[in-house]
Amino acid sequence: MSEIKTPTPSEAFELLMAGNQRFVAGTPEHPNQDAARRAETAPSQQPFAVLFGCSDSRLAAEIIFDRGLGDLFVVRTAGHVTGPEVLGSIEFGVQVLGCPLVIVLGHDSCGAVGAASAALKDGQTSGGFVRDVVERVTPSVLAARAAGHVEPQEVLAEHIRHTVDLLLDRSRVLAEKVAAGQAAVVGLRYRLADGSAQLVASRGLEVTAAS
Repeated sequence: MSEIKTPTPSEAFELLMAGNQRFVAGTPEHPNQDAARRAETAPSQQPFAVLFGCSDSRLAAEIIFDRGLGDLFVVRTAGHVTGPEVLGSIEFGVQVLGCPLVIVLGHDSCGAVGAASAALKDGQTSGGFVRDVVERVTPSVLAARAAGHVEPQEVLAEHIRHTVDLLLDRSRVLAEKVAAGQAAVVGLRYRLADGSAQLVASRGLEVTAAS
């Protein structure tokens, strides 16, 4: 396998968003999805981004960003809630595999965010370990309310921003990489209806996030 130049955080972000634009336009190129790429990546991997997203079945990362084998190191949990295993997996992608970009991907109509909002509104609680997921989303809903945000898309954006901040607060590896300009952590809000991903949070990347 030939040596591949690691992109900068900005280059990795542009590469990812270009793929999403192709997906939205209905003109995907399906790169790196053939037998040659399979053989090339069999000995080792060099993904250009870690994607930490919700487990929702409609958020298939390689499809919505029009990428292929070996491009993305994907970590997914319901409501993109974090725990030690998640942090360790993301750190592995950044520290061991050398990914210059970490994406936190949330989406509209998120069941975990809706459940947390409902629990705060009328006391409805989930059973089993689903309750743990809901409880981890609750601080984001409370923060959104404190800021006067009540619309579902505003609450979702707050949860994405909260997750970005949480990753940097809890992971020294990520914080040091971002501080050194070697990595960036950004948050994207995905629209299920049109397939577009909108930037809502950025740490270490010179771009303007939407409100």
